[in-house]
Amino acid sequence: MRTHHKTAVALAAVLFAAGAPAVAQASPSTESGTAPSACRPANHTAKITGAPASAGHHHYRVTLRAPRGYDRCELAGSPHDVRFSDHGSQTRITAGHYGDQRVAVTFGPGHPVHFDIQVPNHARQISADEASFTLQAPDGQIPGTSFAQGRLKVAAGTLIGPLQQGA
Repeated sequence: MRTHHKTAVALAAVLFAAGAPAVAQASPSTESGTAPSACRPANHTAKITGAPASAGHHHYRVTLRAPRGYDRCELAGSPHDVRFSDHGSQTRITAGHYGDQRVAVTFGPGHPVHFDIQVPNHARQISADEASFTLQAPDGQIPGTSFAQGRLKVAAGTLIGPLQQGA
């Protein structure tokens, strides 16, 4: 009787997991998988810095870094649900995205990544000191919200570029 109970519990767990919605688990790109994933929001830092301007746009670079002790993982495309705030007050600016959303990059200790914030040059720019965003894995969103600090100005028409290798 005890064996049947264990089998039933195991079968129920498998059926429950199969019916759960698909959410990326930020699986590590290494075989070890012994440490937490660097892609989880609590396991990395992000900083906003100015970048060279282009015709008609200001650019800012958001660089993500993971300290030692975390496993590498794969990220892809542009972060989603990007929101900007200034001194804790959220702005009304929402951001779109541009570029190839399918290219995967490896992220983890010693492998920083970055993405571009492209802001149109016009008079209605709003100051911000923080961006919040949801990272994407090749197979879906990574649960949780990441935050980056740094001074920037945003405006209607702001676009977010895809993640790229390097700082």
